[in-house]
Amino acid sequence: MNRALITLFSLGMGAGVALGESTKLTVTCTAFEAGQLVPVKYTCQGDDVSPPLKWDGAPAKAKSFAVICDDPDAPGGTWVHWVLYNQPADAPSLPENTPILDSLPNGAAQGRNSFQNTGYGGPCPPAGKAHHYFFRVYALDTTLTLQGPPTKELLIAAMRGHIVAQGQLMGTYKRQ
Repeated sequence: MNRALITLFSLGMGAGVALGESTKLTVTCTAFEAGQLVPVKYTCQGDDVSPPLKWDGAPAKAKSFAVICDDPDAPGGTWVHWVLYNQPADAPSLPENTPILDSLPNGAAQGRNSFQNTGYGGPCPPAGKAHHYFFRVYALDTTLTLQGPPTKELLIAAMRGHIVAQGQLMGTYKRQ
């Protein structure tokens, strides 16, 4: 199986999140390698299910994780594909086909994506050039209390000052 590996050097969100001192997480996926094509299965042209993600390197003070997946190449500005938060610190992974529910059985919650849906919505770019999809994972020193389902912007605001580690996996996709 292929495993993807990449560490985050910056948030890349243009949101001005104050990070302070934070550690780098290593984010991996068994479905595609860093910088490589996201398989059709995980896109709107396939089953449109979330890929399996795993991360390592969170400090002991991490209380929860948040995940944001977005596409900065979208014609109208960054398109958000997934907002997830309060993933328990003792569960540093998400399975393939994470259920599309506001609240998951393990206590994690999902927010609103740019499709105006809760949960994961896979790559679905217009015809043309390949787009870049960033799966960003944040270790937080708290669990968040948010009115849901929140948007990416609300999650980013709530994470300010609580990020203790971060990492990302980037894949590409071009409409078939």
